[in-house]
Amino acid sequence: MGTDLHAPLGQGRPSKTKRSWRGYKAVLCAGVLIVCVIALSIYVIQEDDGLRRVAANGAQTASEGKPDPSKEADSADRAPQSATSPERTASGANIERIPTGDGNYVTKYTPRDRTGPLVIDAQRMGQDPRIAGQPNPDLVEETENGKLPIIGADGLRPMDQYARPWSGERGARVAIVISGLGLSQTGSQKAVQQLPAGVTLAFAASGNSLQRWMQEARRKGHEILLQVPFEPFDYPANDPGPGTLLTASSAKDNIVRLHQAMARVTNYTGIVNYQGARYLSDEKALRPVLQDVAKRGLLFLDDGTSSLSKTNSVSDAVKLPHAFADVVLDGQVQTQAILRKLDELGRIADRQGTAIGVAAAYDESIDAVRKWAEEATQRGIEIVGVSAIVRDKSEP
Repeated sequence: MGTDLHAPLGQGRPSKTKRSWRGYKAVLCAGVLIVCVIALSIYVIQEDDGLRRVAANGAQTASEGKPDPSKEADSADRAPQSATSPERTASGANIERIPTGDGNYVTKYTPRDRTGPLVIDAQRMGQDPRIAGQPNPDLVEETENGKLPIIGADGLRPMDQYARPWSGERGARVAIVISGLGLSQTGSQKAVQQLPAGVTLAFAASGNSLQRWMQEARRKGHEILLQVPFEPFDYPANDPGPGTLLTASSAKDNIVRLHQAMARVTNYTGIVNYQGARYLSDEKALRPVLQDVAKRGLLFLDDGTSSLSKTNSVSDAVKLPHAFADVVLDGQVQTQAILRKLDELGRIADRQGTAIGVAAAYDESIDAVRKWAEEATQRGIEIVGVSAIVRDKSEP
């Protein structure tokens, strides 16, 4: 009720014009809604009809695509045999559709012509780090001694498959081999975990937990060698250990010992001698052993401790990839002395392009190599696996 009692009755009420306008708006909204519903219904009906027509056309096209036997001969005569319809995919491959005599087409895929560098059979050098701890099943054979390395049916060698890739540049290259892994668990752990991946690790055939250490080392990128004991001049006073290859033994017995050592671990690129001055100087004893190493697609590293070694001449004769160590790094087991030897190794590499140094897995050796490798990289010296330096006369 209004608050002014003296105002004339009937004033202040809403006008009839305003009430009429509200009603008109309600009718208009209802009409628009009805029109939208009708339009949507018509659209759905038309789309459904269109889909039916597309389905019918697709069926008709499929039926037309079937060859008509009565027209095959004519179409074959009309289409020249050399006619092709080349296309190119987004990946760069060329596609050609070549007609055949029965009216069908054969699709031919060929690589696009390239002027840049090509990667050829990259799987033949190195392994995917995710599976580097597992042997390539095509490169092992099961024997009574265990799994032994072999050359694959396609000619792939273990020394190539398990090699550490390198840059291929012409700068100075140094290979450093730390040997004796597997003999000391703490020494093996330190070498595997602390040394740069470019350092080659040699596992003693008489060591422990070799497969486990090998797998960890390979996953970290290291190239692997197997260290086999050979007879020294002062044997048996100086005994390299069980399974030593002896000049007095038959070739057959020495091959058996070699295979027993080889079966202790997998994924290595080659063999390095442990001692063996007498054995390596005896060509008659050495030849059958190096022949077996060669036929299995491995390399041989002579640690360079014997000036009487026949490794070079025998390896050349049997086409065995091989190399000699230039410097024994740990003649003095002191960090500073080893660093001086590493500097000498670097100078040799600067002078002749490549150099190989060897040391045992002492704490001092590992510390010195780790420190020197960082400096050498800054000086432009590349630390590579032994396989990147070996002399390979088996290559064409």
